[in-house]
Amino acid sequence: MPVIFGKSSCGEFLKETYSAVVYHNRSPEFYEEIKMKIPPNLTDNHHLLFTFYHVSCQQKQNTLLETPVGYTWIPLMQHGRIRTGPFSLPVSVEKPPPSYSVLTPDVQLPGMKWVDNHKSVFSVQVVAVSSVHTQDPYLDKFFILVNVLEEYSFPFRMKDVIITENNVETELKTSIANLKYASMEPLVKFCHRLLSKLILLIIHPPIINGQIVNLGRAVFEAMALMVNQIHKSLEGNQDQHGHNNLLASYIHYVFHLPDMDQGMLNMMGSQHHGGPIQYATLSRATGRPSSLNLSRSKSISNSNPDLATTPVSPDEEVQKIIATKGIDRSHSWVNSAYAPGGPKAVLRRNHPNSSCDLKQACERSPNRASCYIEGSAFTSSAQTRPTARKLLHEDLALQWVVSSSNVREAALHQAWFFFQLMVKSMAHHLYLSDKINTPRKMRFPDRFVDDINALICTISTDIAGQYQKDLELIERLNTSVAFFLNDLFSLVDRGFVFNLIRSYYKQINTKLLTAQNPNTLIALRMDFIRIICSHEHYVTLNLPCSTLSPPASPSPSVSSSTSQSSAFSSHVQDQKIANMFELSVPFRQQHFPSGLLLTELALILEPDSEGVFFLHKKMISAVHNLLCSHDSDPRYMDPEVKAHVAQLYLPLIGIVMDALPQLYDFTEQYSQRSRHTCVIASDSDSENSSTINQSVAMAIAGSPLPHGYKPAAFQLPAAAARQYSTLSAETSRTLLICLLWVLKNADEDSLQSWAADLSVMQINRLLDLLYLCVSCFEYKGKKAFERINSLTFKKSLDMKARLEEAILGTIGARQEMVRRCRERSPYGNQENVRWRKNITHWKQTTDKVDKTKAEVEHEALVDGNLATETNLVVLDTLEIIVQTVILSESKDSVLGGVLKVLLHSMGCNQSAVFLQHCFATQRALVLKFPELLFEEDTEICADLCLRLLRHCSSSVGSIRAHASASLFLLMRQNFEIGNNFARVKMQVTMSLSSLVGTSQNFNEEYLRRSLKTILTYAEEGLELRDTTFPEQVQDMLFNLHMILTDTVKMKEHQEDPEMLIDLMYRIAKGYQNSPDLRLTWLQNMAAKHSERGNHAEAAQCLVHSAALVAEYLNMLEDCRHLPVGCVSFQGISSNVLEESAVSDDILSPDEEGICSGKYFTEAGLIGLLEQAAASFTMGGLYEAVNEVYKILIPILEANRDFKKLASIHGKLQDAFSKITNQRMFGTYFRVGFYGSKFGDLDEQEFVYKEPSITKLAEISHRLEEFYAERFGDDTVEIIKDSNPVDKAKLDPNKAYIQLTYVEPYFDTYEMKDRITYFDKNYNLRNFMFCTPFTLDGRAHGDLHEQFKRKTILTTSHAFPYIKTRINVIQKEEIILIPIEVAIEDMQKKTQELAFATHQDPADAKMLQMVLQGCVGTTVNQGPLEVAQVFLADIPDDPKLFRHHNKLRLCFKDFTKRCEDALRKNKTLIGPDQKEYHRELEKNYHRLKEALSPLINRKIPQLYKALIPHTSQRNSFNRSSLRKVES
Repeated sequence: MPVIFGKSSCGEFLKETYSAVVYHNRSPEFYEEIKMKIPPNLTDNHHLLFTFYHVSCQQKQNTLLETPVGYTWIPLMQHGRIRTGPFSLPVSVEKPPPSYSVLTPDVQLPGMKWVDNHKSVFSVQVVAVSSVHTQDPYLDKFFILVNVLEEYSFPFRMKDVIITENNVETELKTSIANLKYASMEPLVKFCHRLLSKLILLIIHPPIINGQIVNLGRAVFEAMALMVNQIHKSLEGNQDQHGHNNLLASYIHYVFHLPDMDQGMLNMMGSQHHGGPIQYATLSRATGRPSSLNLSRSKSISNSNPDLATTPVSPDEEVQKIIATKGIDRSHSWVNSAYAPGGPKAVLRRNHPNSSCDLKQACERSPNRASCYIEGSAFTSSAQTRPTARKLLHEDLALQWVVSSSNVREAALHQAWFFFQLMVKSMAHHLYLSDKINTPRKMRFPDRFVDDINALICTISTDIAGQYQKDLELIERLNTSVAFFLNDLFSLVDRGFVFNLIRSYYKQINTKLLTAQNPNTLIALRMDFIRIICSHEHYVTLNLPCSTLSPPASPSPSVSSSTSQSSAFSSHVQDQKIANMFELSVPFRQQHFPSGLLLTELALILEPDSEGVFFLHKKMISAVHNLLCSHDSDPRYMDPEVKAHVAQLYLPLIGIVMDALPQLYDFTEQYSQRSRHTCVIASDSDSENSSTINQSVAMAIAGSPLPHGYKPAAFQLPAAAARQYSTLSAETSRTLLICLLWVLKNADEDSLQSWAADLSVMQINRLLDLLYLCVSCFEYKGKKAFERINSLTFKKSLDMKARLEEAILGTIGARQEMVRRCRERSPYGNQENVRWRKNITHWKQTTDKVDKTKAEVEHEALVDGNLATETNLVVLDTLEIIVQTVILSESKDSVLGGVLKVLLHSMGCNQSAVFLQHCFATQRALVLKFPELLFEEDTEICADLCLRLLRHCSSSVGSIRAHASASLFLLMRQNFEIGNNFARVKMQVTMSLSSLVGTSQNFNEEYLRRSLKTILTYAEEGLELRDTTFPEQVQDMLFNLHMILTDTVKMKEHQEDPEMLIDLMYRIAKGYQNSPDLRLTWLQNMAAKHSERGNHAEAAQCLVHSAALVAEYLNMLEDCRHLPVGCVSFQGISSNVLEESAVSDDILSPDEEGICSGKYFTEAGLIGLLEQAAASFTMGGLYEAVNEVYKILIPILEANRDFKKLASIHGKLQDAFSKITNQRMFGTYFRVGFYGSKFGDLDEQEFVYKEPSITKLAEISHRLEEFYAERFGDDTVEIIKDSNPVDKAKLDPNKAYIQLTYVEPYFDTYEMKDRITYFDKNYNLRNFMFCTPFTLDGRAHGDLHEQFKRKTILTTSHAFPYIKTRINVIQKEEIILIPIEVAIEDMQKKTQELAFATHQDPADAKMLQMVLQGCVGTTVNQGPLEVAQVFLADIPDDPKLFRHHNKLRLCFKDFTKRCEDALRKNKTLIGPDQKEYHRELEKNYHRLKEALSPLINRKIPQLYKALIPHTSQRNSFNRSSLRKVES
């Protein structure tokens, strides 16, 4: 046969091939490798023939060149198996006889000659690469036996065993059992074929001698062990769910039920081979253990959209009614195009498992028997042979239920395989038997249904019992069960599947009561319900179109519904609405899957649940994914349909409201608002709220709720406040998106009816939730997306949850490794993606670190659209609330909350589309409820004015137009109430001042246009033309234009912080007679200081604000516990007296619009003081914190606010404990400006306060750089010395800056009170700097000619002040003569010695360094030279006697201090420094001897009558706190 592959020079296939010639070797070795293509249908006659030739080197006459000398052969088939491996063959001398190939060369044929007496002399190895021949004895035997049974070719010889009808069953069972011993390589290679044969043995059990041989148990065991074996050996070949790809591809591509022949069905019940057919092995009647609970359970289903017959039960009756509302047989109740046969017909959920072979099926007829006889024709026999037929899914379920422990364990490991096999078998069975349109309850027999029920119950028990032993296995098993039940929805009665889900929940919840680590079980249950709810007809399963009625029966009939509805009263109707918004019994009866999902969410968001951070994201994401699928589903695009879908999630609103304290606080960037105040208080209406019977709820929903859960919505805890666990920002955002989707799509009438029944506190909580939504979804802009690395962001958000998992031990190292491996899978970490089911619907969403510009723009666009959509939903909800409470008694408190949410949304970054609607709503509210703004709280009016003014400066024309109209109507409304709009006038002026002082993106030009528009409205309005309204508007706009003019100046100095603060200070000073506006500007200054980190100055601004408020509060009412005006604040700062309201033109606080802000109250004063204390704390001025609290504590004591008192005393303790001398408060510099280019600053001198440890070079560089940029590089010069500046010598075209480092200066009497480091750095008005000089103009000279100039500067206010630079108002100079300079130097050296000597703890190095400087041989000329210059001779001038004597006494003190220092040093040194110490002592004695005659000489004149001494300066008449005019 031409089967040998030819070489390159030959044909493609050859009949023979030759080896190379081996020369002169009696034992040759051949290295050739010959490749052959053997035919697929080998027989016993196929063999390999080897012929050995002798080759002559010298050809002789009449002789052949090649002479055959031997023959041998290998039969390729023997006993049905291909022969491979090494062979050692005898060689025949003679040519083999005919038909030799049947025998092997080992058989010594008679009459043949053999080489070496029939010894094995030729060795060869045969290797087969075959997809037909297994080359494994166990697999070969199995396939041969199956083939024998198929062909019914008895008897059959297999090696030494003859297979007959009597022993074939035993041999077959043995071979099936021995499959587990097969080699792994052929087992994997022939896996699909092997599985098909095994399944065929179940579907067509062989009939031998008229008896059905039931091989179900043996086959199931073999399949379970084989599948598990393949899974373990191919561990790397798995998808993200741990499913082996080889096994999964078998189910998807290979497996299908054999086609049915109509002619075979006619033979059911007939007898063949002379007797009735009986079960010879395991029968259904005897095979079931009685201990299994296999009784048919009652269905609670009321869902059967496939009903096609006359209703005979409540379930069918209800479904027929629903079917008339658009539900068709394809489970789609939206579009009949999805019905079977329609243009978009879908094969329900089992479409991945469909096979192309089904198209070639024979005529289909119903098959209602589980096992029957089928006749077929044989090729080897003329008579028909009966065969039995069983259903694979039925037998698999039965065998799994009754399987032994080992087999059952193996099946559980690969449960997904058997579940998917069963599902595909069921789907094919329905298709082949034409049962797709059969009522669901009649599709499968009760026995099979019982088996499934028992199987699910058993597996649920295993999940609940073994989750701690092998969590990875249980996770896979749990997922497999969930997907199986998901698939069953498309195949069997839905009520039966609901029963299975309930059984699962019962098992899990029973275990939860005693579980040590319940979070793992809860996570499993979450995965289960998430997969269940991912069904394509999930919405239909929830019966969204049926109305919700009070509890009557699990499946209400039409008659019962009619009788109930006829008796409905208003109370019943209210109850009906309430049930729709609660996880009530009727809701969970009607919407069973949705009820389970939302109950799971409610449980996990319980505030008492601990350690569930990693579960929050899982559950909330499940709900979010469901809502996303509904929103994008083309079947639910119609708004009415979407309202029905949203009805399934109405309880979500109550769940999120209850979880409000746990949500991430997105409002932190705004002014802190007490969002959660209403959460803790008790609900006055809670007694009347509907509650659920616990036992009924647990029975209906499959007992999903643990004991102690209160499912009734809005039952608020009456206990004291507790610390809630906060959800992450990402999780909270997802939950809020779900809430907004429900609010957007829910029926408006239902929402309005529900809101009407809420208490005031519940509505306020809903408003808080909407407020949070506005903050959460505020548009951040493109820059935010460019800054944020989303990958890092997500990792940081998950860190808390990961840490929680690690601490609780819910995830081990192995599970963590598996999780990471799965996250690296091609499809990412998508938990609910099933293999080849919905993979195309998923998209990888992991963000890249670096995004392109197009991606950033797209994200910004999406974020902007989302912000607009969410805010419009919030706006719609607010309008529903307003319509609901408009007639209620408590409308004022609710409407205030509505307006606050509205104002908050106006204050965030919004689109023009939203703002137009928002302004319209705001105008309507103000028009209908003017008392909200003009009679009650002024804070709302102030906020509204601020928001409107901000939008009046918008660059978008439509926004400006709406904002201008709103502001004008606000003024007009206020005027119409009292012929005066003083309140709005004041609030608008204050708002503009605040806006000017704090807003960065403020546009003055646009605002002027808006103000002009308002003036046009006022002048052209016909109704109020004859009143004073236009004039008042004009006055107000004039004031606003003045403020805007100041704004222009502020913008000029935006980069000069000192000048900017000076300008704001000047503006605030101009409002000395308008307390509201002055307060606003003081707060603007405080904000600016805080931005720059000047906390001390910010605190001073707040102290001034508090003093201003106290001054006016004292005028309004005299309260003992309140401070008596500014005087009470003198302990904090001496500057605060400038806030006194003592002039004649001070306004009365009783006037309309005056002192009407929120700060001019006792609460406002408390707030300002608390802010001041906080700023002092940040600035490290802890002593000032104490002074602030001295004012605040009496107020809190009078209010009995013990909680805040406890907090304050705790803060005081912290403040006092932080008081040390290691703080650094600031560095001061004198800065003088000279030159006409400086304008108002020319010849002005200031003292600048800079941060601590600021070097002279730093401030010099900063000022030089700033003014050089402003005036030009060559224009600015820094004057390096501190001498007086002669302006006549300066270049008029240049700008000069003189900088000098200055130190605080205190008179002698002040030092008694300024003891601590804080005292010496607080309330500073006097500063000093020294300038050395000589009379001949040099800076330095010899000792006898060295003079020093001390310059003392006095500032207008004391540091720290509300500014960081203060004008110098007085300058005083003191000239020290040389002897006075020497006295100062010696006093300084003596002080350094004293400090080093008495330092605690002692510092030996510091002490030795100071000593060395005083007595060392290299430097002792310093003090000695001073003494010799000034003490050698008694001065001639009597005025110098006292200086001479003072210097002499200084030296005396100096020598004593040196002696003390040496004594101290002796106690500190070690043995290695004794020599050094002796040297110091020697130097000291030498210095003392030299000084002794000089310091012991007294001036006789001093002991005579004293000469009156006059001084240029009387320090006792100076006060560092007293203004001295220069």
